[in-house]
Amino acid sequence: MALRLSQLAIGDVHETVVVDDLTRTQLVQYSGASGDYNPLHSDEVYTTQVAGYPSIFAHGMLTMGMAGRMLTDYVGDARLLTFGGRFTAQVWPGDRLIATATVTALRPDAAAVDFDVAVRNDAGAQVFVGYASARVDT
Repeated sequence: MALRLSQLAIGDVHETVVVDDLTRTQLVQYSGASGDYNPLHSDEVYTTQVAGYPSIFAHGMLTMGMAGRMLTDYVGDARLLTFGGRFTAQVWPGDRLIATATVTALRPDAAAVDFDVAVRNDAGAQVFVGYASARVDT
């Protein structure tokens, strides 16, 4: 059933765990799917000894993609009108990520809703912040 404008109010929050335990295998799979083979995401020796990070870390677009999946699961397929954001912290193997969409505006004239979007890890650190708008049924 499609999300309806009448079901929403400004300030409503939809929250979903988008990954419970991010694995190194998932990072390698995303490298293959995206074509992004930057060694920061798969080569532990390079990442720690050359680049100086504590470990490999996830692609930012993997995090954004998980947030996008949360949105489309909530509003329905082919309903996103805009979606953007920025990465605010690294996502590490083993992280649990929670994505939220907070209603910021209801636009009955356009049959649309606007959201603030955020992803945080289990420690509460925000790793992605963004915005989205979606078409909804009236």
